[in-house]
Amino acid sequence: MTALAPDPAPSGPGAIPAPRDPSAPAVRQRGKRIFRLALPALAVYAVTTVLHLLVLSAMSDPDGPGLRERLLAWDGNLYVSIAQGGYAPGYSYAEDGSLTGNNLAFFPLFPMLIRAVHAVTGLGWGTSGIVAAHLALIAALIAVHRLIAALHGTRTALIAIVLLAGAQPMSLSFLMSYSESLFLALAAGTLLAAHRRAWLTAGALALLAGLTRPAAAAVVAALAVAAGAHLLRERRLRPRPLAAVALGCLGTPLYLWWVGQRAGDPGAWFRIQEAGWGTHWDNGAAFLGFLGETLRRGDGWVSVSTAVLLLALLCATLLTWHRGTWPPLLVYGTGIVVLTLAQSNYSHSKLRLLIPAVLFLVPAARALAAARTRTALIVLCAATLFGCWYGAFMLTVWKYAI
Repeated sequence: MTALAPDPAPSGPGAIPAPRDPSAPAVRQRGKRIFRLALPALAVYAVTTVLHLLVLSAMSDPDGPGLRERLLAWDGNLYVSIAQGGYAPGYSYAEDGSLTGNNLAFFPLFPMLIRAVHAVTGLGWGTSGIVAAHLALIAALIAVHRLIAALHGTRTALIAIVLLAGAQPMSLSFLMSYSESLFLALAAGTLLAAHRRAWLTAGALALLAGLTRPAAAAVVAALAVAAGAHLLRERRLRPRPLAAVALGCLGTPLYLWWVGQRAGDPGAWFRIQEAGWGTHWDNGAAFLGFLGETLRRGDGWVSVSTAVLLLALLCATLLTWHRGTWPPLLVYGTGIVVLTLAQSNYSHSKLRLLIPAVLFLVPAARALAAARTRTALIVLCAATLFGCWYGAFMLTVWKYAI
């Protein structure tokens, strides 16, 4: 028996038009709305990235490393090597038998993102590391913009992301194959989800932040404050905020446990950090010693400028405690500052480690938002040029790791 073919669609003047998908206009409208909301962040990313790269190119020696090599310097190459070849099998030792640092000190999510970019695009490993950082930076700027807009308005939010991506000293690190951009994207996403009471999303993002950097302890603390405040308002226990906090707590301990299993020592990660980079909790003793020595006897531009800028960031952080800042953002930003300054890591790396904090940018962003547009533009242009120059100086003239 021969199957009957379906009747052809009617055509001509009396034809009945085919039914349209009723969801198509809604999908298009939603896409346009998402693009419109993301547009300020995309514009800031484009402008500040071009400025950073132009200044970095102008300050680079023509016979020295190119832009690609600059953006892969120091830890950037380490992250790429993890993505390409994996982690060390355990402890590493020097020729004299002493313990040394190795790549187990570096958390896994950013190398996993590099590997994903490499698999999807086919780009080289180094280029994939840079692209991964840029994609994460775009996501971070969108999340920060939406968060600050919800808290302080769109004008303040726009100024805040200009300060974040361009004017901050060492904001150039966001463009390098470093994990700061990914960490900021996840941290800001956690705060934004918590503000919108999307608790399970916030918990998942906090977990991922914990697999990116150990500073995610500040993200989890901020999430706990947001969840606690919500439960107090509701005056009843709800499972989702509690589940979000529990989920967020898992990231960093999971990686520390995995390193311990790999090296056969539960405290392996801490031993590797101490052996390779001298990093340990010292209640700020190293930072205070650096400040005292630099402000008394410092004669180098990098040391003096680092000390002055760190003091300025501390003052800006203190200001946020008197400006009605949203408590979870206050806890997150202050936590990043405390975790950075209370450890004995390299003093000249602290400006880079602080760039995801966001909090200390809020007073300046609010002040500029209240100023005349011309004044705000002049200040932002000057600050952005300084931030671009400072990062390029540290990457081309300064001889040590940032």
